Amino acid sequence: MSTSVLDMSVSLDGYIADPDDFLGGEDGERLHKWADAKGESARTAARFQEGWNAAGAVLAGRRTAELMDHWGGDHGGLPIFVPSHRPPGPAARWGYPLVTYVNDGIESAMAQAKAAAGDKDVQVRGAYTGQRALEAGVLDEVQIHQIPVLLGGGRRLFDVLPSEIELEIAQVIDTPEATHIRYRVRR
Repeated sequence: MSTSVLDMSVSLDGYIADPDDFLGGEDGERLHKWADAKGESARTAARFQEGWNAAGAVLAGRRTAELMDHWGGDHGGLPIFVPSHRPPGPAARWGYPLVTYVNDGIESAMAQAKAAAGDKDVQVRGAYTGQRALEAGVLDEVQIHQIPVLLGGGRRLFDVLPSEIELEIAQVIDTPEATHIRYRVRR
């Protein structure tokens, strides 16, 4: 059975992007530098990369999908499902056959992504979409790469939640570049 996983890098003060919508720092990639680490941290990053590559589908918010230009039409060969109440733009509509816009809610989008993934994970991309999936009860796990930096402002990962959501720690991996925490959502 497929597991849906929101996987995000986040600053210690809870931000996924700085006020200018970059991923932190002057080069805009501070929150993802852990993935380019050396030594033991590089082996840890490679394990996460293997997990991402082993996924079966991606569920991405419209804003995230459009910022990434729908990953060129596929996410490493994976089908992409985008929950949205508006029709897709021209590239997603005609040029990207592995991109599916789903207009009947996050529950339907997740069901379609899980069906496409089979027994592999569904990688969830985007804070808003992760929040809506939590709210709807269709998100199974949250994987956080907590970066030792304080951005002091910007876009928060969990800005608006409908209620308290209990999580259970499934795994913790600590490296000099990041603390990687995987949680299961309690139901």
